[in-house]
Amino acid sequence: MSYINEKIKAEFPDLAIMKNEANKSLFAGRAALPSFVKDYIIRRFSDDNGTADRDKVADYLATKMPDRPEDITTRLLAGDQVNITTRIVVKADVATGRTTFAIPDAQIDRNAYISPLLLEEQRDELTDGEHWGNITLNYVTPSGRRSGFIEMVTYKSFEPYKIDYSYFFEARQHFNIQEWIDALIATMEYNPDTFDDEEQKLEFVSRLLILVEPRLNMIELGPKGTGKSYVFNNISKHAFLHSGGKTTRAKLFYNKASKQFGIMKNHDALVIDEVSTFTFSDPDEMQSILKGYLESGQATVDNVVFMSDCGVGLSGNIALTSEMKPSDSRYFEKLPEMFRESATMDRFHGFIEGWKLPRLEAGSIGEGWTLNAEYFSGVLHNLRQQTDYEALFNELVGYDSSTDLRDLKAVRKVATAYAKLLFPHVRSLADLAEEDVDTYKQLYQHYCLEPAVRRRGIIREQCHYIDPEYRKEMPQFAIKNS
Repeated sequence: MSYINEKIKAEFPDLAIMKNEANKSLFAGRAALPSFVKDYIIRRFSDDNGTADRDKVADYLATKMPDRPEDITTRLLAGDQVNITTRIVVKADVATGRTTFAIPDAQIDRNAYISPLLLEEQRDELTDGEHWGNITLNYVTPSGRRSGFIEMVTYKSFEPYKIDYSYFFEARQHFNIQEWIDALIATMEYNPDTFDDEEQKLEFVSRLLILVEPRLNMIELGPKGTGKSYVFNNISKHAFLHSGGKTTRAKLFYNKASKQFGIMKNHDALVIDEVSTFTFSDPDEMQSILKGYLESGQATVDNVVFMSDCGVGLSGNIALTSEMKPSDSRYFEKLPEMFRESATMDRFHGFIEGWKLPRLEAGSIGEGWTLNAEYFSGVLHNLRQQTDYEALFNELVGYDSSTDLRDLKAVRKVATAYAKLLFPHVRSLADLAEEDVDTYKQLYQHYCLEPAVRRRGIIREQCHYIDPEYRKEMPQFAIKNS
């Protein structure tokens, strides 16, 4: 077990969990369970050595997370009320005017409806798309021509931890920056020792930026096999991974027929994987809606104003040379046509160079003590609303008055996201001892400001290739002297 795993255990004794083969084997046949759920269960039933009680885990899974439809339907047909914690997929059924739900992990995908009363109470929560929560089910018996059906009568979002920032910030202070980056990688379930250098590590943890800063829009292109989709499927229930294919305005933004908001209403990030295959059923309508949303976080659909803090991420593959460099400097050519327009591209804040990341190998998956992923995802989610870090950027960073406003906004957002991720315990220079201020400024420049300028610079360069009226060079940003 590496030094960083032991340090995570020492500094986060109440929130560290053990990742090893014994604990992983508890979920055999449960590949669909994401890490944030497994971590919650392991932590709940583990001893001080990190070993989870096999019998208690098995009983919890059988009772609270049954994965066979008969385990649920048999109890319902017997007249029992069933309470489980599970992943549900909500969908408004325009034909019937009702809202259906599916429980994919238990193979329940039809004749299941949300009660009108519950839907009215939690319309903003039970939007179209995937959710994790604790639900109560009843069986409604057939009556006349009406068939019997399963009805959801209660729903509570899966939020098992109350975030104690003082605990988190205090523990973070006991890590230097290199150790903290390794701790983040371990929490993402990867082995930090398999990365070549700090540059690779920073590129990797940059995938988390979209989860910690509201309305941050990012693009990542790289080769297959670097774990792009794995991170977003496992690290946080607040991210929605859309794997290419066709989608609709109703699914993402607002459904006119059901008057329900879509996926982006209650998620922190929409990550479109395999973006080269991504299409909209009405591209012209969505070009206008998406462009406005990427700019301001709001859009108007059928006179309904849609507002959200959900960021948008594009993720896809790109052809590389034998030197593992992009074969074409015009990266945007790999994106769907609607994203190749300069005004749309300009609304993205940063670019992750996925070709700098190592391919996954047997030794890439981490083991040992890590931070509980469900707790950590809650930290990221709650940090999104903290405004001190943006004020810190304004206090620290200087720029010319002629700086393009979109460049300024992008650099500020990306740098702020890095500050939340890497230095969450520093919300103001007043949090530091006087003798530590200069050191922090140097760290902020290296780990927050310079990466933000570089990532935005790639977006600007791509805009220039699309439309030469965009300058290729970035404006100057620098840490203030005083």
